[in-house]
Amino acid sequence: MFKKILVANRGEIALRIQRACRELGVKAVMVYSEADRDAKYVKLADEAVCIGPAPSPLSYLNMPAIISAAEVTDAEAIHPGYGFLAENADFAERVEKSGFQFIGPTPDSIRIMGDKVSAKQAMIRAGVPCVPGSEGELPDDPVQIRRIARTVGYPVIIKAAGGGGGRGMRVVHTEAALVNAVQMTKAEATAAFGNPAVYMEKFLQNPRHIEIQVLADKHRNAVYLGERDCSMQRRHQKVIEEAPAPGIPRKLIERIGERCVAACKKIGYRGAGTFEFLYENGEFYFIEMNTRVQVEHPVTELITGVDIVRTQIMVAAGEKLPFTQRQIQINGHAIECRVNAEDPYKFTPSPGRITMWHAPGGPGVRVDSHAYTNYYVPPNYDSMIGKIIVHGDTREQALARMRTALMETVVEGINTNVPLHCELMVDANFVAGGTNIHYLEEWLAQRKR
Repeated sequence: MFKKILVANRGEIALRIQRACRELGVKAVMVYSEADRDAKYVKLADEAVCIGPAPSPLSYLNMPAIISAAEVTDAEAIHPGYGFLAENADFAERVEKSGFQFIGPTPDSIRIMGDKVSAKQAMIRAGVPCVPGSEGELPDDPVQIRRIARTVGYPVIIKAAGGGGGRGMRVVHTEAALVNAVQMTKAEATAAFGNPAVYMEKFLQNPRHIEIQVLADKHRNAVYLGERDCSMQRRHQKVIEEAPAPGIPRKLIERIGERCVAACKKIGYRGAGTFEFLYENGEFYFIEMNTRVQVEHPVTELITGVDIVRTQIMVAAGEKLPFTQRQIQINGHAIECRVNAEDPYKFTPSPGRITMWHAPGGPGVRVDSHAYTNYYVPPNYDSMIGKIIVHGDTREQALARMRTALMETVVEGINTNVPLHCELMVDANFVAGGTNIHYLEEWLAQRKR
């Protein structure tokens, strides 16, 4: 096991990794920007190193500064968390060439799965079902593009090969709009990701967003930890997640989970990862793989009893997975609400000082947050300041516990989206389960009328 790990991230995930290190008896080095000097995890750190001013390119995206911090503190490994450099293959490569262990997949795995075209091709070879679409990158010839679209069938969606976070996507309903949409998406992809490659998929009308969590070690052992339903989204950004997914037969989950495990073994994957699917009419369609720990990992931890971050660290240190697939059992139901510093309905950011922070508690309630009374939420980063996660024996009990937890949550001095979550927890369709990825945006649009 490592003696010291550098955590190359901020916010609640930095604190989450710090806690896992403490449980393992490993010292945690926290890096921080000038804007995060007073963060809870910095104050609690075994060691802390300032790596630059507030802007991300000068701090949390500054590879030389992060590696230098690892060198001066004698860290042995670097955990990237999520976001920032977590899925940057060049960073993973530089970490390992500098003599540190990257707590994540190999650079080659990140490259394969980070490019959505190569990822889809790898999944097809591994027998994982994919959304019908182009076999690879779209050609430049408009005639060929139209021919592919006719074969796939309208509506189609044009996606950036290097995209993410909901950017670099455009839905096309008619042939007249196709070529222009492709050109616009290519321009957007070039500007946002430095990669003009785009591909085409059939646009599913009412899918759900279902994820399969996997863990794999360096000894070709791999397991899946059930599924998560992440369909409650706004602009492709998740708002609420739950596990297991309501209404999907366990046999279907087992079948797709086994294929994901087989794919991990085929590509030599290691660490934590998430296969993301669209699910419609009883069928799963692969859309991408996230080669890191997910924001929503706690719901999986609560229904399986597996500490995903702890296991990430253990397998990076060369240990075998401490459990087999047969030992993974699904118990009860878990729901997570992301707490963002923003107007609950306009979604405008609300940075500033928290004058009162009171987190909920009680049976089955977990709060992952770096916030505290008098904490200043900087305007420089993502607006998420925490996550409220609940577990119950049934989905009904989990919903009841989440309603109570949200009522107990007190955040003063800034706006948060807690009022939105309170409304959604009593919405009849969400309570019934099985809403699709468009539901929240349609709900919000009706609410404005």
